[in-house]
Amino acid sequence: MARKFNPETDFDRELADMPPELRWREWKAQVEAVLFAAAKPVTRDVLARVVGRDCALELLLDDLSEDLRGRPIMLVRAGESFALHTRPAFGPAIRVAFDIPADAKELTKLEAGVLMAVAMFQPVTRGEISEMFGREISRDLIAALREEGLIAAGPRSPKLGAPYAYVTTEKFLFEFGFESLRDLPDIEALKDAGLIGTEAETVSDRLMRSQESRDRVE
Repeated sequence: MARKFNPETDFDRELADMPPELRWREWKAQVEAVLFAAAKPVTRDVLARVVGRDCALELLLDDLSEDLRGRPIMLVRAGESFALHTRPAFGPAIRVAFDIPADAKELTKLEAGVLMAVAMFQPVTRGEISEMFGREISRDLIAALREEGLIAAGPRSPKLGAPYAYVTTEKFLFEFGFESLRDLPDIEALKDAGLIGTEAETVSDRLMRSQESRDRVE
């Protein structure tokens, strides 16, 4: 019977017998292997388990990111989590190889607008989003965004009935290339960049008025 693996005795994370340069390269390779094998983003604490106690993990991750420059994969970070993603330029090759429709997971304009509202004003309830858009936002639409893993139920609102408020997820940050919510552009920046048009401007004006109203209440 094979002996059970013991991480304390069977895995040398310190690599004290190696020269510093070789030790650094080995730590970097171990971190890359963990990220490659992971089915979801990996936290900094998990990555720290495979490097020495004195390893400057942030510098190592920066070094790994630089190593991946020019390769089909890249290191993506959101908050305290990290993942390896295929570069967007290789999306067509992947879709062809696995017969994935080009629009398999594209959001509708309304879904994208609701997601923008949640991202900018979270935690926010479905009712508040409906007020912003001047129309009823269905439970099905919210459920679709939750099913995609882009939003999640947050705290309950103190309003009558204590409805759930919604927040964006870590997957949202990864999907849209943000390290944190601080990286989100403001609505005026989206307009200036031409990323939202006339129809969206009406919604964005409501969003800004809603935020001003909420700020006065707070």
